[in-house]
Amino acid sequence: YEKSRPLIDDLEQRQRHARASLSPMSDPAKAMDSAMNSWCAITRFLEDGRICLSNNAAERALRGIAVGRRNWTICDSDADDDRATAIYTLIETANLNDFDPQAWLADTLTHSHDHPSKAIADLLPWNWKIGSTPDAYALGASR
Repeated sequence: YEKSRPLIDDLEQRQRHARASLSPMSDPAKAMDSAMNSWCAITRFLEDGRICLSNNAAERALRGIAVGRRNWTICDSDADDDRATAIYTLIETANLNDFDPQAWLADTLTHSHDHPSKAIADLLPWNWKIGSTPDAYALGASR
């Protein structure tokens, strides 16, 4: 924070100064206006250290879907698309929580039938704990 804040403040001042010299209808002016309108979101990483300055992690997570796009033509309907989206989201969320998605999915599917429906949120990737169900350790939940 101590090193980033002065650089970000300087960048904001330079951008405002440069923007003042541009025609309002020019493409660079439109891009600068867009950035300035999102400045709070752009600089949120200064207040919350968990926020990454780039979106590289999200793009890496989606790369497999983009590469395999041709393989996903098996989705014949909007409902199939919705299901595939939900599964991809859950699998990548398991990856982001730093455990094996296959282990999480196997453990969750194995125990979802006898898990209380009012506590189903416990099985979602961001709540699931290694050993939260009897077979979690045996499935190699930890990477």
